[in-house]
Amino acid sequence: MTPLSRLRARRVVPQRSDGELDAMAAAGAVVAAALAAVRAAAAAGVSTAELDAIAEAVIRDAGATPSFLGYHGFPASICASVNDRVVHGIPTREELLAAGDLVSIDCGAVLDGWHGDSAVTFGVGELSDADAALSQATRESLQAGIAAMVPGNRLSDVSHAIESGTRAAAKSLGRSFGIVAGFGGHGIGRQMHLDPFLPNEGAPGRGPRIEHGSVLAIEPMLTLGTTETVLLDDEWTVVTADGTRAAHWEHTVAATADGPRILTLP
Repeated sequence: MTPLSRLRARRVVPQRSDGELDAMAAAGAVVAAALAAVRAAAAAGVSTAELDAIAEAVIRDAGATPSFLGYHGFPASICASVNDRVVHGIPTREELLAAGDLVSIDCGAVLDGWHGDSAVTFGVGELSDADAALSQATRESLQAGIAAMVPGNRLSDVSHAIESGTRAAAKSLGRSFGIVAGFGGHGIGRQMHLDPFLPNEGAPGRGPRIEHGSVLAIEPMLTLGTTETVLLDDEWTVVTADGTRAAHWEHTVAATADGPRILTLP
């Protein structure tokens, strides 16, 4: 590739063929099934390690491989982030879910060389009004970002849509939310994490173009308080700096001529 062609390539979010998008959707369906099984099993008294075992079994039974397990040494197939944990929580046998917990599960799978990546947030039993609003706002921010995945937009148009979705949710729900600083989405394909990085806020009209076949993992993370985080001693788990609760929603999404295509659906 010549320097000029490399420069042109950087101007477009990497594209996949329609057949490759179908392959990514097959991997994404495995992720969706694993997340559904985890959510169905989550109850008071269940350990996060049990949830991890369920996800791994679903992934392997589908002929896929957990993307997270062993990734830079990560010891599990899911990230289980409970209450004030934002992302990358390590499942353990000792951690038992309790009624009222706010649980974010991030999961990835690779099938035939293609990756899917998705996250959901849910409650163990009834959630407080604040926690329910937090999860709803995060999901609405994700939906706003997905809607911006159309050919002709630029990368930061997705970022701006996520931020605008957060502000709109805050207004409609009558609450304020923190957009977690320094974290965001990413490119994805034959590797789980690829360029470009996708911030969850920012001005529109900047960065590489989105074209038919461009794929991004879109993943807003909101809190009930601060935008700042702390990395725990395990060097994986990220928690809110003020102890407030956090939520995380994610889909792998392709831009197509027919509109956004979510690749991590059942």
